[in-house]
Amino acid sequence: MLPGRRTLRRDRLNERFNELCAILEPGKPPKADKVAILSDAARLLSQLRAEAQKLKQSNESLQDSIKSLKAEKSKLRDEKTRLKAEKERLEQMLKGVSAAAAPAPFVPHPAAAAAPSFHPAAFVQAGKFVPYPTYPPPAAFWQWIPPTSLDTSKDPAHWPPVA
Repeated sequence: MLPGRRTLRRDRLNERFNELCAILEPGKPPKADKVAILSDAARLLSQLRAEAQKLKQSNESLQDSIKSLKAEKSKLRDEKTRLKAEKERLEQMLKGVSAAAAPAPFVPHPAAAAAPSFHPAAFVQAGKFVPYPTYPPPAAFWQWIPPTSLDTSKDPAHWPPVA
């Protein structure tokens, strides 16, 4: 009984070595040298482990670049939102300015508002021509002059008297 068991065990080991040889070198006839089969298997396993390690490192670097790209995408999305809001704000400001700068009626200078009104009859009595009623009045640029320039209370301190 003991020799039959050894034979069965040896036959099973030989079958497994033949399967291993067929996996290592498909299409080639199986080797009979068990040491060569085991050394080929060990070499292939070390190659596969090195390749797996390289793939893990590559995967980690790709994960890091994905994280950095997601962060950059988020920053760009925030900047885009901020720029859109700023654009809207500037457009609203431009609409407000264009509405304010629309052809406004002539606004006289405050000093002119206190002066007597110029009626065409007053021109005729003074011997002057009557202004054209359809001719547009000149633009009032005094509105955009800074208030400090309009203030004449400190003129004697800033400029010498005119002769």
